[in-house]
Amino acid sequence: MMLQKRLGADILKCSPQRVWLDPTKLDEIKGAITKFDVRRLIAQGIIIKEALYGGSKVRSRERQAQRSRGRRRGIGSRKGTAGARTPAKETWMARIRTQRDLIKRLRDHGTITPQTFHQVYRKAKGGFFRSTRHIKVYLEEQNLFLKK
Repeated sequence: MMLQKRLGADILKCSPQRVWLDPTKLDEIKGAITKFDVRRLIAQGIIIKEALYGGSKVRSRERQAQRSRGRRRGIGSRKGTAGARTPAKETWMARIRTQRDLIKRLRDHGTITPQTFHQVYRKAKGGFFRSTRHIKVYLEEQNLFLKK
């Protein structure tokens, strides 16, 4: 029986655990000792490759949908540090891109001079500003906004 399972697994390209032998036809199966014999039994449906049963993804999809809405993200659900969940580089990229967009818009609208733009751009690159609001506060304090 083990020989037939192994030969069946070779032919069906699966694990021997997935090979099913018909319990009512054991005499025929015992007589099959070559791959040719086993192929004949497979054609007759006496030896079958069982279906793979995977876990259902329904619950997983439901959870994912909830997470996309901001649920299930509390402290009790977290594994890993804040830096592991959103790396420092990604946080930096998000922050610097919004800051650079702001100062480019201010320059293009003529709210600041190109010289001020360059100065503020370099400060942003150096990590001087915490946010876009901080840039606006800085520009007001230094009187760098052009008068309309």
